[in-house]
Amino acid sequence: MIHLNWNERKTRKQVTCVHTNAEKYVVENVLTKGQVYDVKNETEEFYFVVDNKGRVSGFYKDYFEEANG
Repeated sequence: MIHLNWNERKTRKQVTCVHTNAEKYVVENVLTKGQVYDVKNETEEFYFVVDNKGRVSGFYKDYFEEANG
């Protein structure tokens, strides 16, 4: 049950949101284009990031690119 302590887990990397143009879901309420987000976990298809509301949420990787740093 890794999801119970994601907020306290070490950040794996950072990603930058490149768009919020979702076909099916409303993501502009919790992501901001150009903002850098901490990745707490990832799968082949999703990044689990700390969103604008301070919660860890899963988003498709196509919303992001890896941040330089």
